[in-house]
Amino acid sequence: MSQLPVPSLRSAVKAIREATTTTFESSTGTPSEAFDVDRIRADFPILQLSVAGKPLVYLDNAASSQMPQSVIDRLVRYQTSEHANIHRAVHYLSETATAAYEAARVTLQRFINAAEAREVIFTSGTTEGINLVAQSWGRQNIRPGDEIILTVLEHHSNIVPWQMLAKEKGATIRVVPMNDAGELQLDQYEALFNERTRLVSVGHVSNALGSINLVKQMIAFAHTHGVPVLVDGAQAAPHLAVDVQELDCDFYAFSGHKLCGPTGIGILYGRAALLEAMPPFKGGGDMIHTVTFEKTTYAPIPNKFEAGTPPIAAAIGLAAAVDYLSGIGMAAIAAHEHELLTYATEQLAALSGVRLLGTAQNKTAVLSFVLQGIHPHDVGTLLNQEGVAVRTGHHCTQPLMTRLGVVATSRASFAFYNTRADVDALVAGIQTVQKVFA
Repeated sequence: MSQLPVPSLRSAVKAIREATTTTFESSTGTPSEAFDVDRIRADFPILQLSVAGKPLVYLDNAASSQMPQSVIDRLVRYQTSEHANIHRAVHYLSETATAAYEAARVTLQRFINAAEAREVIFTSGTTEGINLVAQSWGRQNIRPGDEIILTVLEHHSNIVPWQMLAKEKGATIRVVPMNDAGELQLDQYEALFNERTRLVSVGHVSNALGSINLVKQMIAFAHTHGVPVLVDGAQAAPHLAVDVQELDCDFYAFSGHKLCGPTGIGILYGRAALLEAMPPFKGGGDMIHTVTFEKTTYAPIPNKFEAGTPPIAAAIGLAAAVDYLSGIGMAAIAAHEHELLTYATEQLAALSGVRLLGTAQNKTAVLSFVLQGIHPHDVGTLLNQEGVAVRTGHHCTQPLMTRLGVVATSRASFAFYNTRADVDALVAGIQTVQKVFA
């Protein structure tokens, strides 16, 4: 495959500085000068660690973010004074745990502005949420010859479930291309629609490049054709204010561990009417109304999709994480991270031998890059010796890597607790890597 033109890093800096898209106009109302990052960093015990004798610089937030003390404390409180199974007993601990679990659902409803709490399904994470829709809605609605629209930017979790469904049903996957900056080409997206189009599934934000996709426009166009849209929000929920009613999406999924919560928990939002019409994804306890050997009837949503003992502690911890983020304000978070993105892009632009991948004007604080003549795994290994944690590899986006003409990248992804000093440490680490391989 031929190499793509290498976008100028200085052009990328200019584009980011000049970005005036509606996403940041609406979500960056708090000036970064008022953002007390030192106070925030004190809330995260893990940031006090040293690695290889140097202060930890954690820049792998797109994979998993860190957990503040308030979330840790909430998990400990549940485990030490509230733990029991939920929904079925009338004793004190069960009623306390049930109340906390269902209160967590309401907290998540408010966080994404869902119309009703029953539209929030607790899952193990984004991957399960997408698989739930594929196996429940998809099996019920996809027929031979139908088409499912994805994009070249998707994470494998938003590709493989649809491939499995398409193979089973005899359907076809259609793919929206992007330009060299990592922005979806919406004219070609619209051209993919025809009478066989049944579903669009698109990431809100690219995990590999940070590109913020124009999902509201994509949803509106799909709806003019009567096509529902699932949004993979794993990379958006930690960084942007998400309003599912304003987006008008049909499904929205994200994970807790990427927004300062525990692993093993996430949510799937779905319109109530769609969820009510879908068959259960898994069978077991607590998702039933009546069971006989002849017939089973199912509980109403959300219980219909939460078979067995759910991740009670994790759901409560996720609600605590959402409360923490809401206390800071998603607008303030977006503003601080955008300032870090601009500064980091400027600093990398000053380095020779660096190729930045993903120069969309509208993006979150992700820098994916390659160093000339140096494998990304070597970059990550040597940066670790400097205390700098980045992600290296294909980032579960192999089709995107093929489109970019690379097999892997190094990815620095920032969170609201990162600082300019972290960026400086990254740049110094890159210079050290280049000296080693000189």
